[in-house]
Amino acid sequence: MRKEKVAFLEHNTLVLQVAGVFTLETASQKISMSRGEMLLIQKNQLGEITKTPLDGEEYQTIVIVLKEDFLRKIALEEQIETGQKYSGPSNIRIPGSVFLHAFFESLLPYVRHPDEEITRAIGMLKVKEAVYLLMNTMPELRKFLFDFSEPYKMDLEKFMRSNFHYNIPVEQFARLTGRSLAGFKRDFQKIFGMAPRQWLLERRLDEARHLIEKKNKKSSAIYLDLGFESLSHFSHSFKKKFGKAPTEW
Repeated sequence: MRKEKVAFLEHNTLVLQVAGVFTLETASQKISMSRGEMLLIQKNQLGEITKTPLDGEEYQTIVIVLKEDFLRKIALEEQIETGQKYSGPSNIRIPGSVFLHAFFESLLPYVRHPDEEITRAIGMLKVKEAVYLLMNTMPELRKFLFDFSEPYKMDLEKFMRSNFHYNIPVEQFARLTGRSLAGFKRDFQKIFGMAPRQWLLERRLDEARHLIEKKNKKSSAIYLDLGFESLSHFSHSFKKKFGKAPTEW
C-alpha cells in the first residue's frame, strides 16, 4: 500500500482503475474503487490518494487529465454554454456503459506496453474521446466539465481547519478559498489573529502533540501527514514550541 499526499488537484481528472484499489479522501468525501471502475475528480481540490495492490498484482491506474484550455476548445467547437456554476458533488463515480467499456479496453495496450511511445496526436484524440463519452453517458456532466469560473469565496475558517495539514503554498490556500493573496491574509488575520504561516505551524504542532500523547503515534509516522517537509524540521519545530523533542514527550 502507498499513500500519497496529493495536495492540490489542479485539473479535472478522469481515473480508470486497472488493478488494485484506488482511494481518494478529501475534506468532504472518501471514495474507493477497484478494477474496471471510473471516477471523475473535480479541479481545485485538496486530497489524499491511497493505492493498494491486491493479491500480489501490480497496482495500475490510467489517469486522464482534462486541462481547462483543452476543454475550452471543445466548448467552442460544440457551442457549449459555459457561464453556469457547477454546484454538485466534487467527485463522481462514472457508471459503466458499452461505449466507456470499449474506450477503457482501448487504453489498456498503452498501459501494458509502456515502452511503446504514444504520439501526442493520438493521446489528444483519446482525451477528446473520453470527454465526448462522458457527456454521452451523463449529459449533466457538461456543467461539471465546462465550469470555468474561479473558486467562490468560501468560509475561510472552516476550510483551513479542515485542510491545515496539506503542505501547499499560502497562495494556493488563497486561490482555493476564492480570494486574492492580500484578501486572504487580511481575512485570515481577522479570524485567527495571526499570519497564515504562523497559524499553520502552530495548528500542525498542536495536532502532532495530540497524536503523540493520545494516540501513541511516532514522529516518523505523522510528520508528512501533517504537512512537514522533513522529520528534522518537524522535530526542531516541536522542540522549539513544547520544550522537548517528540521522542521525549
